[in-house]
Amino acid sequence: MLSAATTVDGQGVGSAYIEQVALVKECEDLFEVKENDRHKNFHIYHMHTVNPKYRMRFNKKHVNVAYVHFIPSTLDGSIKMPKLFFGIFKRYVIGTYRKADEIVVVNPSFIPPLVELGIKKENITYIPNFVDHEKFHRISDEERNALRDKYNIPHDAFVVMGCGQVQTRKGVIDYVETAKRNPDKVFVWAGGFSFGKMTDGYKELKAIMDNPPENVKFIGIIPRTEMNGIFNMCDLLFMPSLSELFPMSILEAVNSQKPVLLRDLDLYEEILFKDKDCYAIGTNVDEFDQQVKKLASDSKYYAHYSEGSQVISDFYSKEHVKNIWREYYPRIYNKYKDSPKKKLYMEKLKKKQK
Repeated sequence: MLSAATTVDGQGVGSAYIEQVALVKECEDLFEVKENDRHKNFHIYHMHTVNPKYRMRFNKKHVNVAYVHFIPSTLDGSIKMPKLFFGIFKRYVIGTYRKADEIVVVNPSFIPPLVELGIKKENITYIPNFVDHEKFHRISDEERNALRDKYNIPHDAFVVMGCGQVQTRKGVIDYVETAKRNPDKVFVWAGGFSFGKMTDGYKELKAIMDNPPENVKFIGIIPRTEMNGIFNMCDLLFMPSLSELFPMSILEAVNSQKPVLLRDLDLYEEILFKDKDCYAIGTNVDEFDQQVKKLASDSKYYAHYSEGSQVISDFYSKEHVKNIWREYYPRIYNKYKDSPKKKLYMEKLKKKQK
């Protein structure tokens, strides 16, 4: 496993990496897993982040896997850099994906644009992220109230949570505008500027964070080990993102069995079961405001979407995704083991292992 995802706090890729590696390490009967190991004798290199030092380790001797957490078009609205450098970076990302033998996507909506970039569809596999229910689950009312005390939130308040990096793409401005229309509720945003001043919309968002409405609390980047409590502390997860990759925070939040309110994005339809009406949706501040008010006042409506969160939680279970990885790595190993250069190298590797 090749990754630098955990070097930046408060981003979902890091959470996904931790969970995926821990999951695959449980398959000791099939795999020996190392992280960022400089040793060269591995059958498979699985690159989670597109760092140049990892790309350089891709060669024809191994099976090279690139994990696609984003495609170039999804970078818009996330980071801000000079146009020339941004263009170079996008080309670098595309080149890195093309250099891989196999691609794993966390969202099926990434497949068509990757094919358009020249990557063969038969070399792309969709494997969803997952969340360990032992780490994310419901807590007692006493624990919830203790957390509300910590953040000076009344026990009886209706609390609306936003989560993720503070950036334009996450819809923070619409989140705050919705909060202004609901002064009787408390809005809590967990997350911050993971990439500092490179964040798209930094100046405008920093001004909002420095002087938020009275009912809005920006509580900063919270360690992942504490996020289960934060999700449980709230009554509703509201994420008005303008675009998303694969929303780990949603998968984590649904384990608290609280409703989820999202912007109506195409990419959610498959992964979050729009056809089953598992989450509430809106397209603008007016609709978000209506949804928040109804979820806070209509107990049956609230219960319906609480049940929807449970449906999402059940699908993204640990065992289901583990079985997919157990099939995936042997399959791609067998797919490439007979190619001339890989076959020669793997025969040498087997002799060394003996």
